[in-house]
Amino acid sequence: MKRLAIAFSFLAAVLSAEGTIAQDKKDPSKASGVTVDEAKKCVLVDAKIAPRKLPNLDQVYPVELIAGWGAPKGKKAHEIVVSIDVDPSEVHKGLEKLGLKAGKPARGENAKAEGPIVNVFIEVPDGAGGTKRVPLEKILWDPKTKKAPPKMTFVFTGSTMTATDPNKPDEKKYGADVTGSLIVLFPVSDEVVLQTAWTMKEEKFLKLDVNPEALPKEGTAVKLVIEATDKK
Repeated sequence: MKRLAIAFSFLAAVLSAEGTIAQDKKDPSKASGVTVDEAKKCVLVDAKIAPRKLPNLDQVYPVELIAGWGAPKGKKAHEIVVSIDVDPSEVHKGLEKLGLKAGKPARGENAKAEGPIVNVFIEVPDGAGGTKRVPLEKILWDPKTKKAPPKMTFVFTGSTMTATDPNKPDEKKYGADVTGSLIVLFPVSDEVVLQTAWTMKEEKFLKLDVNPEALPKEGTAVKLVIEATDKK
């Protein structure tokens, strides 16, 4: 009888584990910090307000990325607004679930990003128990003039594929999963998921920082919201 009870307990544990695995497979993006809301046509990414000054650097660098891996993992952690822990390719998959098809990322002078246009917001606590979505034009500014940047158009470009081992040039990974870069403002890298329509011409005179009154304190949990549009 005791052996039978043990057998039933083991079977129950196996079934429970299988149920958990099946649930994860059913909605893998939600389990990884990426939620796809097909009804509202948006992808929500768990994020945190990133520090603008890293302890290992002697200065604050202008913002060139909206989101990416934080320090020390992220290669551009000193230039981000919010940090994420997910692989950027998971966000790519989420946007594809909304019916979007990645275009082509830009890199360097005279290059321009291609792909479907999306809206990008940062969802923050509103101080009354709810949340509010803040557009990037209200978050970034020129710290010298205190003026907001021109309106940004975000494009779902997808990432180039990158060889991480020089001895195996044919074995490539999704580039953004190597750099940890999710959204960039300028075509300084093509290992990303989203870019703006800005070119390197804008990069020369747009030296942006975060308006300290626009976002909650460093480390606050927020949501990065990427919303599909009908614009092309």
